[in-house]
Amino acid sequence: MNADIGFGAQARAAYAENPLKSRGRLYPEPESPTRTPFQRDRDRIIHSSAFRRLKHKTQVFVYHEGDHFRTRLTHTIEVSQIARSLARALKLDEDLAECLALAHDLGHTPFGHEGEDVMHDCMAPFGGFDHNAQSLRVVTHLEQRYAEFDGLNLAWETLEGLVKHNGPLVGADGAPLGKFKGADLPFAIRDYAARQDLMLDTWPSAEAQAAAIADDIAYDAHDLDDGLRAGLFAIEDMREVPFLAAILSEVDGKYPGLEESRRIHEIVRRSITRMVEDVIREALKNLEELAPKSVQDIRMANRCLVQFSAEMAEQEKAVKRFLFARVYRHEDVLAVRRLVSRIVKDLFERFLAGPELMPKPWNVGLDSLSEDAVARRVCDYIAGMTDRYAIEEHRRLFDDTPDLG
Repeated sequence: MNADIGFGAQARAAYAENPLKSRGRLYPEPESPTRTPFQRDRDRIIHSSAFRRLKHKTQVFVYHEGDHFRTRLTHTIEVSQIARSLARALKLDEDLAECLALAHDLGHTPFGHEGEDVMHDCMAPFGGFDHNAQSLRVVTHLEQRYAEFDGLNLAWETLEGLVKHNGPLVGADGAPLGKFKGADLPFAIRDYAARQDLMLDTWPSAEAQAAAIADDIAYDAHDLDDGLRAGLFAIEDMREVPFLAAILSEVDGKYPGLEESRRIHEIVRRSITRMVEDVIREALKNLEELAPKSVQDIRMANRCLVQFSAEMAEQEKAVKRFLFARVYRHEDVLAVRRLVSRIVKDLFERFLAGPELMPKPWNVGLDSLSEDAVARRVCDYIAGMTDRYAIEEHRRLFDDTPDLG
């Protein structure tokens, strides 16, 4: 493969992923003469059905509450922009960072984190539910578009970054770590790991780390924006958080009397800029200390390198605490969450008891499936729904569908 044909020049550090040295795909395919493996993966993700459905999946506010609030799709696009900016500054592979950002939420249920929480409870007897593992299941199995394989047949580096962008999943002894400690890894991860080794005991590439921190930066900023525009709190309330108070004073000092919509935007964009610039400074410092000569040095570093400074990490936690109290636990949001929780729970219980009620192809071949496999198919079906479709399915099966309006 000629790196100069159709790919465009990109300066990469020695510790960046090199698409010309990709470990390849589970199912070998001819290489593209005009796209790197990571560019090809990005395109496959964008053209997938799961990606399109993100348009009608809740981030925080259910779709009917307004056209200007973020959805999973707009959130994903914002994460990809930040991930590319970080990758460019750190001389990483921008295409891989973007690719991982675009794929990171493909496994999310309808109705945001409430949908995920309910699905986890419903699936508790069958191993639980995790949206990150479901994203892996989407791109390795549920997307059925190609003649020669299930899934999107993404490159090894893309799958590795997708499944462990937040850090190693198991220790050197193979025992699960983090939120999976003391339990099994989710089925989707165990199932795929049996077919291809994703090095679950190491840190991911710097590109994956960039995508992970970009996710935090994006949802901190846009949940402030959406919360303000929804009237869940006032601009002056943000003075409770020193990080936000400093930005607010800066904006008001430079633009006294600025109209509220522009004032909000100035606060949000400056929040993003400060966090991004902090991550770049901290990552460059960490990389200089480690002096990695290859991407493998990044994986074996035993710590995250693309992260906030200690000071910014504390400030970011304070922003999250503010959002938790003022947005996620706001009674208006909780009231809707209770209603959508019932929709997901009702659907799961009805389909588990009568899986033949699912449409084709979901109701095909049920007689040959174990109880766990039936539950997993029901889970796959519901997790892939948009908010609107979940409501429509509930109306088809029940006479008392909650009115979210």
